[in-house]
This record gives sequence, structure tokens and C-alpha cells, in this order.
Amino acid sequence: MLWREELGRHLRRLELAIEDISVGKLSGAVGTYQHLDREVEQQVCARLGLRPAPVSNQIVQRDRHAFFVNVMALIGATLEKIATEIRHLQRTEVLEAEEYFSRGQKGSSAMPHKRNPVNSERICGLARLLRGYAVTAYENVALWHERDISHSSAERVILPDACIVLDFIISECYRLIEKLVVYPDQMRRNLELTQGLIFSQEVLLSLIAKGLTREQAYQLVQKQALAAWENRTDFKTLLQSDPEISAYLTPTEIESLFDYNKIRQRIEPIFEQLLAEE
Repeated sequence: MLWREELGRHLRRLELAIEDISVGKLSGAVGTYQHLDREVEQQVCARLGLRPAPVSNQIVQRDRHAFFVNVMALIGATLEKIATEIRHLQRTEVLEAEEYFSRGQKGSSAMPHKRNPVNSERICGLARLLRGYAVTAYENVALWHERDISHSSAERVILPDACIVLDFIISECYRLIEKLVVYPDQMRRNLELTQGLIFSQEVLLSLIAKGLTREQAYQLVQKQALAAWENRTDFKTLLQSDPEISAYLTPTEIESLFDYNKIRQRIEPIFEQLLAEE
């Protein structure tokens, strides 16, 4: 849902950028309509689905184009963010999700057992191109005497290529998510590798609710949290055997704090709100 919301913001930005860039001009070499009536420009732009630029010189000003390319680069950055997360989740020591790997598909050319996240890596690589194009688009804004055409040669490459690259990685990301393989049991196992340390905040807040200052509670919880991590022992057991903590929390109260359901209890309203906004 986080990715969905972020992409929704990009969609609104893209619509605005397309509207902003959809202008034309036939106002002459310096924008004064010296040899052509303004009505001709209006008629031609209307036929092309454009708006006449309110004011121009030799060219339509390139801040519009920089905005458009920058939005595409932002979309690419989000797709790279998604792909990077999936690449991490596919690592052997994590393996909470992975790209779909079809029967007979080859992974590493050197190691037959590997299933490389090739789609995710491709998305990450091409997103870098978009950021490079955004830099070039910014460079095109400042022109000599506000009218040279040094931007033209660069735009012949970056504008069509940026659109093609973005279209391609959007398609790649769609297929990636559509066929993503997820391993919930492995997620649970990874959580349990912490020996219960993910509940340290629950313990901290409970001790504060019992009357300790935040600093006092923090020191008590951190002492046992560090011991659990360094010695690979159960955090809950250490808490229950600590006389300083037991003076404020009973074993039953400590047990109740280690509850996965409590972590998820307020998640549903988030989904409901986002779906209601569609």
C-alpha cells in the first residue's frame, strides 16, 4: 500500500507535467509575432491539442521540459526502490520474497543453483538513466541570451528515450509484482531470530505506564535487550527473571506484551482509508 500511494502521487505529478509541457508557439524568432498573426498560432495549437505559450522568445522555455523529465526520473526512482527491496528480500539469508523463476530458466551462468533477480536489477539499472536525463534536462534550462538551441541535440535523445525507458521499466515492475513469490513462514522465522527483541518498545512503554521515567525504563529494558542479543537468549525470559523489572511487571503482564496480533491491530483502517480514496 505504501508503494501504491507513492505511485499515486507520481501519477498526479505526471498529469500536471504533461499539462505543463503541452504548449506550442508560432510567435516568430523572438516571440513578437512580427510576421504572423496570433490567431494562426491559436488555430495551429488547437489542431495539435496544445495551448499557445503565453509568452516566449525563440523557443518554448525549457523549465517545462525539465519538470516533465524530472517527474519521469522520480517515477523511475520509486520503481528502483521497489526493485531494490525485492532484491534484498531475495537474498539467501533473508528469502522472504523472490522473483518468479520459471521452469528451465537460467540464473547464474557460473552457478546453476542461483536464481538471480534479473528483472529487479534491470529496473535499477535503467532508473539511473532517467536520473541522468533529468540532469541534462536541467542543463537545458539556461540558454545563452535565452534563445540558443544547445538544448535541441540533447533533447532529441533524452525525451524519446526517457519515455521509452520509463514505459519499459513500468511494464517490468508490473510483471515483477504480479508474479512475486512470497514466503510468510520465512518472514515469521526472521522475526523470531531477534529472540523477541522486536517487543522492546512494548516493554518500555509498559514500564513508563507503571510510573518509571522514560530514562529509567529505557535503561532497564536496554540492559536485558543487549544481553539477549549478545548471548542469543530469549528476551522475554530475561525480563521475567530480572528483579528490577519484576517489581513493576508480573510474568503474566510481560507475556501479554509479546503479542504479534497487537502489532497488527490498527493496520486494517489504513487499508480501508486508502481503498476508500480510490
